[in-house]
Amino acid sequence: MSYERTPEHREQRRKMIQQWKPWEKSTGPRTQEGKQRSAKRGYKGAQRELMRELARVLREQKAMIYWVD
Repeated sequence: MSYERTPEHREQRRKMIQQWKPWEKSTGPRTQEGKQRSAKRGYKGAQRELMRELARVLREQKAMIYWVD
C-alpha cells in the first residue's frame, strides 16, 4: 500500500466509518436486470459437482490399487 496504517490511523478510520454507516445505505440491486445478474454470482459452473465426482473416482481407484497389492 502507499501509506502506513498506524493504530491511530486505523482508529480514526473506524470512527469515520461508524459515522458514515455505509451498511445502512446499501440497497442491493433494484432493477430486474440487476437482480438477475446478482442471482448468477453464486453459480460456479457446476465445478463443485465435477470435483466431487472426480474425488469419488480417485478414492475408488486408490481402494482398488490397495486391494490388489
